Amino acid sequence: MTPPRTAPNVIVVDDKLAMAETLADGLTDLGVAATAFGSSRVALENILAGDIDVVVTDLRMPELDGLALLDAIRAAKPETQVIVMTAYGAIDSAVEAIRRGAYHYLTKPFKLDELAIYAKRAIAERALRREAATLRRQLDARFTLHGLVAHSAAMQRVLGIVERIAPTSVPVMITGETGTGKSAIARAIHGTSTRAKHPFIALNCAALPEQLLESELFGHVRGAFTGATHDHPGLFVAADGGTILLDELAEMPIALQPKLLRVLEAGTLRPVGATQERSVDVRVIAATHRDVRAAVAAGTLREDLLYRLNVLAIEVPPLRERRDDIAPLVEHFFADAIARHASTSATCFSRAAMRRLLDHAWPGNVRELAHVVERGVLLASNDEISVADLGLETETSSASPMLFGGEVLTMNDIQRRYARWALDRFGGHKTRTAERLDIDAKTLNRWLADD
Repeated sequence: MTPPRTAPNVIVVDDKLAMAETLADGLTDLGVAATAFGSSRVALENILAGDIDVVVTDLRMPELDGLALLDAIRAAKPETQVIVMTAYGAIDSAVEAIRRGAYHYLTKPFKLDELAIYAKRAIAERALRREAATLRRQLDARFTLHGLVAHSAAMQRVLGIVERIAPTSVPVMITGETGTGKSAIARAIHGTSTRAKHPFIALNCAALPEQLLESELFGHVRGAFTGATHDHPGLFVAADGGTILLDELAEMPIALQPKLLRVLEAGTLRPVGATQERSVDVRVIAATHRDVRAAVAAGTLREDLLYRLNVLAIEVPPLRERRDDIAPLVEHFFADAIARHASTSATCFSRAAMRRLLDHAWPGNVRELAHVVERGVLLASNDEISVADLGLETETSSASPMLFGGEVLTMNDIQRRYARWALDRFGGHKTRTAERLDIDAKTLNRWLADD
């Protein structure tokens, strides 16, 4: 590993070596460590081989002039800042250097203090750019496939689908129980697509009443309704070129669904109160924990909208069906919690606590796991997080629907209550519930009808 540098690295290039040394020594005295070169070619070799913050170069040099040196630096080391020095009669060349990407130019003669000021500013700007680049890489890692914990075969299959569909612009339907990570999958699709540099916008369709939801999604014009004092473009316009996630799609009012279907089919929308449509280029990803077929049967979800969204479908398995992911998820959430709560004394989980995490049924899935890990980090009284710190109920009280307060039940009652409990655990998804209970859908419906 390369050790961190303790001081900025500045090079001064002038074919008159004495001049370069004078400037370099003066900058060093003013707190800007600098090295002098009398050959532009030798200087370029050092620049390409090292990690240079700022290059101060003369424009007129015999071997490689300042513009050629600037071009070579910009091509190979674009983060390195370049300050050019020019005589009064060569202002045009200095302006050309700025056009090609130089940070600044100074006209000879200039004061050493002035050069030091611009060199320090260039160093600070480069540091900011490096920090911004680091943050972008971290965000990219967080919202792409590499930011998802997927050690289990079940999640590897999901990520395989994501990788195949991400480059397209076809709508996607993501289903799965609450807390399984549907939003994270949507972000991964966006983050690995050609739309990644454009906006990703998420909206929970259950969070707003119908009129506000319509305005929020499709926008409105001034005067469209009471309180509409200005034009509002809406989230589809804000996401133009990118991706919009419609979370809890099954909760969208039925009256708004044709408008969404219009966006999907024609790429156009009409803001509330507007007389003209406008075009948008947005990939739609929908997510829900509901059984979408049951929603269609109940009349709360349009069948044509489901067909349009369900071209590419992803079902995110619950955490209890991908137990190989629990340990790495615990490690991931633990590191995140430790970083946010530096005052904690926790450094690890006790063996009993880790076993408890691995054995838990996780009805709240990944979201519940994240909260439990954070609770343990906050409540730990020593370096080991104990079972008590986790705050989990015993498995018999949380996972056994047969224990109804000691009540003795008939087999029909047990069957009915167990079916209802299982359906709740699968987020109302009857098909998956029936498959897990190893019965057909008619049998499940018959059991539930007795409830």
